[in-house]
Amino acid sequence: MMKPLKTLLLAAMPLAGGAQEATSPELFTYKVGAYEVILLPESQGQGNTSILIGATPKMIRQAIPDGTYPNAVNAFLVKTPEGNVLIDTGFGRQLTKNLATADITPDDIQMLIITHAHGDHIGGMLTGDDQPAFPKARLVTSAVEKRYWVDEKKQVQAVRAFHAYSDRAELIQPEELDRQRGDGIFFIDAPGHTPGHIACLLRSEGEQLLVWGDLTHAMAIQMPYPEVSVTYDTDPMQAAKTRLQILRFVAQHRIPVAGMHVAYPGMGYVKEVKEDSFRFEPLR
Repeated sequence: MMKPLKTLLLAAMPLAGGAQEATSPELFTYKVGAYEVILLPESQGQGNTSILIGATPKMIRQAIPDGTYPNAVNAFLVKTPEGNVLIDTGFGRQLTKNLATADITPDDIQMLIITHAHGDHIGGMLTGDDQPAFPKARLVTSAVEKRYWVDEKKQVQAVRAFHAYSDRAELIQPEELDRQRGDGIFFIDAPGHTPGHIACLLRSEGEQLLVWGDLTHAMAIQMPYPEVSVTYDTDPMQAAKTRLQILRFVAQHRIPVAGMHVAYPGMGYVKEVKEDSFRFEPLR
């Protein structure tokens, strides 16, 4: 069983989907019980079909007839009674500004969760001189993810980022989504995009939100056709399997979701419109 948040607090890529960068919109806030979840948008843009794997011409005509779809790069701030949690950092270009808009400084972050080690998720972990951008934060990430990128691949950006936090890193073993839990932040196994990719389930006072990381990159086509993967996926077949499992679960249980490449406001509900085909409804 993963430890809830209060226990833990005590104890280089292009824009996904070939998106063209645009000005970031304002922050968006959603309450999950006693937690306040704030979208930190870095960029909004349009993706194209060049990254899609398994998308037939018929799928493209039906889902994205003009060949483009909305895309984004997001991080999420979670304000809790126990402290402030940052989930991913994007490329880091707008992060400090966005945090300041939410009345948060880098010193105010107690926990930094990294869903996976691609550059558009760890880019804001360090300062220009390779020092931790969040000097008081505990780093939480998957042991599998760290082993893959740092110990085996030795990807330079990941090595530098994880090394800077090595004296306060917690390498976790994620759990399955389908189980009962109390309140806290729980780390959910979501492999395929990368070997150690995780999602974060937030639970407080009977309410929930699943921050699903990079479960999707092209919502317009991956909702009706979850079998479509992208070239950024380490294991496209496993990514599709994981995506379908999670979409089924959140649709059945009416759990709102948030994603790092979901266009503004980055959060919403998934509905199953027919067997294994879904529709996303953004929060308003």
